[in-house]
Amino acid sequence: MTQVNGCGRCQTLPEPPDGPGRLFLWPPLGHSLGKLVAHLREAGGPYQLRTDAHCVVVGMGQGDLGRLSTLLPNVLTAEEVRGTRALFVPGDTEPGMADFPRVDSLQRFTMLQQSGWLVDMLAESRLTSFFQPIVHAQDTSFVFAHEALMRGRDRDGSLVSPARMLDTAREADLLFQLDLAARTTAIREAVRHQLRTHLFINFTPTAIYDPAFCLRSTVAAIREAGIPPEHVVFEIIESDRAANAEHLRSIVDFYRKAGFKVALDDLGAGYSSLNLLHQLRPEYMKLDMELVRGVHADPYKASIVQKLLEIACQLGIQTVAEGIETPEELSWVRRHGVDFVQGYLIAKPSAVPAQVTPRLND
Repeated sequence: MTQVNGCGRCQTLPEPPDGPGRLFLWPPLGHSLGKLVAHLREAGGPYQLRTDAHCVVVGMGQGDLGRLSTLLPNVLTAEEVRGTRALFVPGDTEPGMADFPRVDSLQRFTMLQQSGWLVDMLAESRLTSFFQPIVHAQDTSFVFAHEALMRGRDRDGSLVSPARMLDTAREADLLFQLDLAARTTAIREAVRHQLRTHLFINFTPTAIYDPAFCLRSTVAAIREAGIPPEHVVFEIIESDRAANAEHLRSIVDFYRKAGFKVALDDLGAGYSSLNLLHQLRPEYMKLDMELVRGVHADPYKASIVQKLLEIACQLGIQTVAEGIETPEELSWVRRHGVDFVQGYLIAKPSAVPAQVTPRLND
């Protein structure tokens, strides 16, 4: 395991196993075991079938684990890959009691083998942040805040999309490490660019076990950077994937006690959005871009957005309309009382924070 800036799961990077050893596989069904053995027999590599334990043991040389992890998902179905348990033991020893806590699903095992590029990116601090301005709806030349958006860089300097990083992190159980790295990178880049506006930082609730432990490095980084806490807004993403509302409230309470504010992202997108609105009572709510897209020409969207804006106004919650791409959308949300707007009509995400809106000043 590679330790990064301290201790704890969020700051520790796994090292995918490799080298001489043996891979123990326990498929969920006899049929699955049969398919696996047939493939290994045809491939001609060393293996041992243990029918009494419903297990097959595969001999591994240097680099074999990576190659096998690529092939096995083509032999077994997706459900069989998820149901198969896997354990790699270096050398030729039998697994001991200390090894069995390391037994994992074959799916995570194969994804970990294929996620070396992400582990390397995190270990080498090749994350960066792009910034997209959030501007006042009535005067788009007045930048209220910047949202920090995660990006990665390959070793050749080319950008890696956040979707690719997040998908790999979820499959390989690296979401904790990626989420922490994204938060600390946003703070670092904001300081580097001497950002003076509010700063919106995304976080994934499912990547936080215990706020008092998991978030202390983020709070410390903000304090060390000298960023006023009241200028920092933590934006909840994937809110409908949170383990439970109580856990999410504990995270929000932790942030508020530290002096930060909270935004609920993509309001109107998740089935639990309205429940979360009264449970979390955020200072800001961001209207989902799919609701905002073409709102001026769609009476159904218009009715929903109007009601959401009325609720926000009654509760004293400030609103951000995301995904503004046309003057007509901007004009509509202005007329209906949105506080702030964000979108390509105003400015695209950029490595350098925009201080004025380059496209629209009316």
